[in-house]
Amino acid sequence: MPTLDAPEERRRKFKYRGKDASLRRQQRMAVSLELRKAKKDEQTLKRRNIMSFCPDTPSEKTAKGVAVSLTLGEIIEGVNSSDPVLCFQATQTARKMLSREKNPPLKLVIKAGLIPRMVEFLKSSLYPCLQFEAAWALTNIASGTSEQTRAVVEGGAIQPLIELLSSSNVAVCEQAVWALGNIAGDGPEFRDNVITSNAIPHLLALISPTLPITFLRNITWTLSNLCRNKNPYPCDTAVKQILPALLHLLQHQDSEVLSDACWALSYLTDGSNKRIGQVVNTGVLPRLVVLMTSSELNVLTPSLRTVGNIVTGTDEQTQMAIDAGMLNVLPQLLQHNKPSIQKEAAWALSNVAAGPCHHIQQLLAYDVLPPLVALLKNGEFKVQKEAVWTVANFATGATMDQLIQLVHSGVLEPLVNLLTAPDVKIVLIILDVISCILQAAEKRSEKENLCLLIEELGGIDRIEALQLHENRLIGQSALNIIEKHFGEEEDESQTLLSQVIDQDYEFIDYEGLAKK
Repeated sequence: MPTLDAPEERRRKFKYRGKDASLRRQQRMAVSLELRKAKKDEQTLKRRNIMSFCPDTPSEKTAKGVAVSLTLGEIIEGVNSSDPVLCFQATQTARKMLSREKNPPLKLVIKAGLIPRMVEFLKSSLYPCLQFEAAWALTNIASGTSEQTRAVVEGGAIQPLIELLSSSNVAVCEQAVWALGNIAGDGPEFRDNVITSNAIPHLLALISPTLPITFLRNITWTLSNLCRNKNPYPCDTAVKQILPALLHLLQHQDSEVLSDACWALSYLTDGSNKRIGQVVNTGVLPRLVVLMTSSELNVLTPSLRTVGNIVTGTDEQTQMAIDAGMLNVLPQLLQHNKPSIQKEAAWALSNVAAGPCHHIQQLLAYDVLPPLVALLKNGEFKVQKEAVWTVANFATGATMDQLIQLVHSGVLEPLVNLLTAPDVKIVLIILDVISCILQAAEKRSEKENLCLLIEELGGIDRIEALQLHENRLIGQSALNIIEKHFGEEEDESQTLLSQVIDQDYEFIDYEGLAKK
């Protein structure tokens, strides 16, 4: 059959549906994928602390009744003073400047050389209010650009911040967690600096049933940033340390804790089959499937993402997700009111459809086709594209009986209508699905009936028109279908097309279509 040389970005989103079974579940390796660009649904990388933890933090109590307004020069002088009171006043003023909602002077504070002194204040165990203000200021500097985060790291802040995780002052300890989360969230280099400085055991030791919820949220978010980023992935030792804690946090009832724990698992499963196995073998799948039924989008999105990542793994890992009940939930999510959820659900289903025929049979058993066809008919185009890939993977791996059920589901009508879509890849895939179904019908001596159905749906007219498409691959694919299946009546069209096409073409090998 004709071969679609899928663009690299698309190939990386799909499991390979090739002759070599070991390649069917090849992972997505691209750092930024179209499916992942819903920024508002993504987890926050870094956060600035604009508000205090509570109205009466230790530093605010100390500052009560003291109206301090300092210039930058006075801040620099105060920070470098040997008087703890002056150091505190100057650091707190700097922190308040850095906590401004608009245009905090991060560059100015770095350029003033305040970071080394603030790092020294982190070690001032006799003055927890000073430690708190310094940690807060450094948190906000680290929330900036990578260059600004680097200034905090190179100022030596990581180790003193980790030591503050053992502070008896809860506010100081929590602020240190937040700062480390911002540093780790910058990228793999600083994430690994935090990990190799032995932060994880100290973070895990803080988790307890009596911990204030805001504190637990910060810890969970920081742990998720320690799982984040690839090239390289976090080391196996770190993953093994964090996974049991994530499993525990998934039992919590707070939506923010659940959200960040799920995001952490989504990062850990966005990789090789071995990495997916590390997560799946914890027994987490049943809980993730339950969270996929959440009415809260911040929980549903990352739990669905994680399960979607898992079914890019081996056939066995996909079966574990099916056994955990994912196919009970995905048909409902295809009907979700958010297109972003519909799209993710279709993406996950396409990975199941890329598996062996017994996985396809389970899709049929859970009645996935009706909502999938409804999306092909009425969904937003970005959702329709994912649904087309699901149908493509289904068609290429299905048995003859399964293909018949696919046709009976009404899938041909929306596929024919999408032949006018302004997307070359999708049109090529649809043409190939139609070709695949026609060939199967021919083997069952049902080709004449199928051709009549395609004609009734306006399919022949649309395929004929595509022979003169500006994209030559589409033109050739349409010509192949007309010649092979509707050829007797198409001599005139073929003569016209032969005048337009004057060179060799690539062909679409449907077996080689890459799955997400």
